[in-house]
Amino acid sequence: MTQTQPPTPDDFLRPKPKACSVLPDTVLGDDVALVAANVEAILSSPSYSLAQEDYELLQKPEMRGVRMLLELGKPELAFGAEAITSTVIVFGSTQIVEHTAAQRRLFVARRAALAAPSDKLLAREVARSERLLVASRYYDAARAFASIVSIDNQCEDKRSYVVITGGGPGIMEAANRGAFDVGCKSIGLNIKLPAEQQPNPFITPELCFQFKYFSIRKFHFILRAAAVVLFPGGFGTLDEMFETLTLRQTHRMQPVPIILFGRDYWSKVIDFEYLADEGVIADEHLELFRYAETPEEAWQQILDFHGSRPKSEH
Repeated sequence: MTQTQPPTPDDFLRPKPKACSVLPDTVLGDDVALVAANVEAILSSPSYSLAQEDYELLQKPEMRGVRMLLELGKPELAFGAEAITSTVIVFGSTQIVEHTAAQRRLFVARRAALAAPSDKLLAREVARSERLLVASRYYDAARAFASIVSIDNQCEDKRSYVVITGGGPGIMEAANRGAFDVGCKSIGLNIKLPAEQQPNPFITPELCFQFKYFSIRKFHFILRAAAVVLFPGGFGTLDEMFETLTLRQTHRMQPVPIILFGRDYWSKVIDFEYLADEGVIADEHLELFRYAETPEEAWQQILDFHGSRPKSEH
């Protein structure tokens, strides 16, 4: 019969495995430390964490569908919580800034050109900066438009015609700023890109979102849209304009007014009549959009389209 040896002083000094409390009674002798270490490894393994808390798992290519569903659902919950029933999309250039910022850019460009008068690129930058200074009026117009749209359409039980932008600088900043000016909420849908800007500072914090996928971001733009207003812009603005026109042309989205702000700009950038004359679009497709020259005119076109009138006319 085996007799138990009395403990020695060394036994009391020897550290106990952290996981001893979960080891089965059948583990004896030298196996204790080995099994205890394995228990610790099990509990700390990424495989044992909840799937929703496993960041490395969510970043895997195979989880793309899950990430897209998250980007679909997260803003939807926020819009529901804020009782947002409809939105007004404002697109436009990131390069069109307020007047003082445009003046500063022109001053810097002229100073650089004076220091190197033979540099054609610097001379080109001066010319571009002069044009952007003139275009700064569109920043003011976008800001005023957003204020007009927001001020009478947000109440405690629901919010309609909520301004929504891409969340960046330029015209997007102006639109978010207009809502901010009158104490109203606005939305920013930013996109994660290698050199993308920070969100502008005028977006309602709980309604500012960052996206990885352009497709889901565009879905949220369109889903609740009651109008689309396009200020002068470049590739991104053109992309959004043609996508919206195509969705309306093919009846794949709800009827909305598509307003091109600044006829002079848009008629030079795109000859829509030529497209119709060449037969590549139908004449009725020219009715999918309208031009506007002032914030008030753009807002009235939206109200007319939806059969409403300003409260002062009721």
